[in-house]
Amino acid sequence: MDEIECIVVGAGVIGLAAARALAQAGHQVVVVDRAATIGFETSSRNSEVIHSGIYYPQDSLKAKTCVAGRRRLYEYCREHGIGHRRLGKLIVAADEAELPALDRLAAAARANGVDDLERLSAAEAQRLEPELRCVAALYSPSTGIIDSHALMLAYQGEAEAAGAVVVLRTPVLAGEVVNDGFTIEIGGAEPGRVRCRWLVNAAGLYAPAFAAAIAGVPAATIPPAYFCRGVYFTLAGRSPFRHLVYPVPPAGGLGVHITLDLAGQARFGPDVEWIAGIDYSLDASRAAAFYAAVRRYWPGLRDGALQPGYAGIRPKISGPSEPAADFVVQGPQDHGVPGLVNLYGIESPGLTASLALADEVVARLCHRCEPRPRAAL
Repeated sequence: MDEIECIVVGAGVIGLAAARALAQAGHQVVVVDRAATIGFETSSRNSEVIHSGIYYPQDSLKAKTCVAGRRRLYEYCREHGIGHRRLGKLIVAADEAELPALDRLAAAARANGVDDLERLSAAEAQRLEPELRCVAALYSPSTGIIDSHALMLAYQGEAEAAGAVVVLRTPVLAGEVVNDGFTIEIGGAEPGRVRCRWLVNAAGLYAPAFAAAIAGVPAATIPPAYFCRGVYFTLAGRSPFRHLVYPVPPAGGLGVHITLDLAGQARFGPDVEWIAGIDYSLDASRAAAFYAAVRRYWPGLRDGALQPGYAGIRPKISGPSEPAADFVVQGPQDHGVPGLVNLYGIESPGLTASLALADEVVARLCHRCEPRPRAAL
């Protein structure tokens, strides 16, 4: 049976960031993923926004890792030539009733250490974006966009340069806690069993199910999985906007917002739809609700301008009637299993927080331990 120091399950942005951090710390790492490409699910089905840290409760892991991760991510992008742009974002109150929510967002941002927000009047907001209609707005100059696939390729490249191996088309079927580690059963073209000392569960949408498939992990420590689909529509033609535009957020998400990609193409979304399982289908009839939502702050959106784009699913661990759960990075001190780190509920702003979350993984695994000499694969 092959023996590996650390297996990371999941080759999304979090798994690759964790693999990079562990490999650069001198550990032997293998990343496994069921998909044929890196970042196939949540990591490539999102808005590709670098968030500033506005929306999250003070002292939450989301707030801490978003603010710290955003600062590091901009630096990382500059150093590694990753496409990104600090466009800035407007969060708009479409009517007077939304002004208290705008005030609460500003207060939350200040509490999280986001010190560059500006409160704008309707006229000031329209000077930045003449097509916009609102009664007031918050301007976040540190919000930006990123080429998420280029970021994941950079993480993968640095992980591999430090000795890590990324293995795709390799589902992890089950596991068992054994003395000094884990036995993992893998499928794919070359099924078999491998043993590892450390196990990082960065399986995203599948993280709770994977943890439940590891014999010896206490069931009471595994949160429920909820799936919240959001679809995106793209704008036919040239966008009139130069900044990202977000409404005051509803429950379950950040609202149907306007983002831009690095080529300047505008897209709208995601909406919020709680579903029973993983299903990326896009119902084109949802466009009607998009028109209504967007026209609250962009009344000039013309009929027929929205084209079906793609769908993503948020890997939530709290349900539709519950407050949004914080990120969970669960180490041995939480579940009692040495060498295991589970990452649960890593939805937005996980992309922004990826470098900081990778540090959280390393801290939980490497506390009071020394790297083991590399074994031959």
